[in-house]
Amino acid sequence: MLTSTSVEEVRADEFDALVAVWEASVRATHHFVTEDNIQYFKPIVRKELPSVELRCERDSGRLPIGFIGVSKGKIEMLFVHPEHRGKGIGRTLVTYALRHLNATELDVNEQNPQAIGFYTRMGFVVVGRSERDGLGKPFPLLHMKFAEKKATV
Repeated sequence: MLTSTSVEEVRADEFDALVAVWEASVRATHHFVTEDNIQYFKPIVRKELPSVELRCERDSGRLPIGFIGVSKGKIEMLFVHPEHRGKGIGRTLVTYALRHLNATELDVNEQNPQAIGFYTRMGFVVVGRSERDGLGKPFPLLHMKFAEKKATV
């Protein structure tokens, strides 16, 4: 099982590898996102990577297989390569963010029930909703906050 001590910092020369993880993850889990949307968001994700505090899990070859980005106490991104889903990587990264990066808030696509269920199991509760994402696209977001009493970390 992974532990928060297996979480590592991300180097700037790994940003393209993170975008590859992001794209593979989105294709596997965000079925409501079109190919045009993926191509639209891809350079935006790459551009945003330097603006968040990044941590990752690596495979045996030392390549990032999952990552989390946090800014000002908010989880801005969490993606795990589909070949590595279900192995505790997301849980490890969120636990690390809660304990070490003071991340207690996040937004999740309302159309992604697996992610909502995951964050709920991690101890987050819905505190609000927006009809559109942060870029004004028609992807409703649920705003979630960590509720310590329900935490399973």
